[in-house]
Amino acid sequence: MELTYLRTFHEVAKSGSFTRAAENLGYAQSSITTQIQRLEESYGAVLFERFGRSMRLTLAGESLLPYAKEMIRLHEESKEVVSRQTKGTLTIGTIETLTAYYLPPYLQKYRERFPDVSIMIQPANEPFIIESVKDGTLDVGIILDPPFADPELHTQVLREEELVIIASPEHRFNQLSKVKAGDMNGETLILTEDGCTYRAMLLKALRSSQIDCKPSYEFGNLEAIKQCVMYGLGIALLPRIAVADDIDKKKIIGLPFVHPEFRFYTQLIYSKKKWQSKAFVGFMDLFEAE
Repeated sequence: MELTYLRTFHEVAKSGSFTRAAENLGYAQSSITTQIQRLEESYGAVLFERFGRSMRLTLAGESLLPYAKEMIRLHEESKEVVSRQTKGTLTIGTIETLTAYYLPPYLQKYRERFPDVSIMIQPANEPFIIESVKDGTLDVGIILDPPFADPELHTQVLREEELVIIASPEHRFNQLSKVKAGDMNGETLILTEDGCTYRAMLLKALRSSQIDCKPSYEFGNLEAIKQCVMYGLGIALLPRIAVADDIDKKKIIGLPFVHPEFRFYTQLIYSKKKWQSKAFVGFMDLFEAE
């Protein structure tokens, strides 16, 4: 029973709210409150304190959290070992671009091999994905970054991704075969959301070259960015895989962005502590050919 309480404790810590934890776990809020109270009685310490509208871990709660995560992980591992079944849920964190334009054929193959495994995709930016893989919230992360390394994670480079500057077909860039930082002087930029690694690298490159470029729009949605570019509202930097179809249909033009620091790769990451179930290994096997 205490393992159930630890799961509830972990969910409250993650969501910062008894109400949200109840919704996520499918419990009544009163049940969440009771479970936390019993856990506090068991440990003889207060685990949460109210901070504004949210619940915050006390020092005792922060001390318990890593143990709770490890006990939950070990319980899942033990179930896999005992049952030897390929069932359960595989949680994958990745960015919108890779969710829409890279992963689908792999997910189709995986479903054919492991029909009983549920797949949950968590769209997010790279910093969130990396931290979530480290703390075990995500089983796997697939990121689009310069070469990445972390002592807590295994990293597998899958392939290099070309980044292109997109513009409307009537834009002056239609006379170029590639774009350098200097070519962008005076242009209006349409940016992806904050936290996007290639956005950060682009802005850094423009600043270091002292380019006067005006960021005027920011969207967390690729289609919104592409539509604004089609209407001539500015230019944008996106992975070619996200715009290849629109370029082929001549809705936009796409030119390689040439800069010595711009080498981006699709990379698969997972924790070195990760229990490698059959379902997990099966997912890794899909990318061996890459």
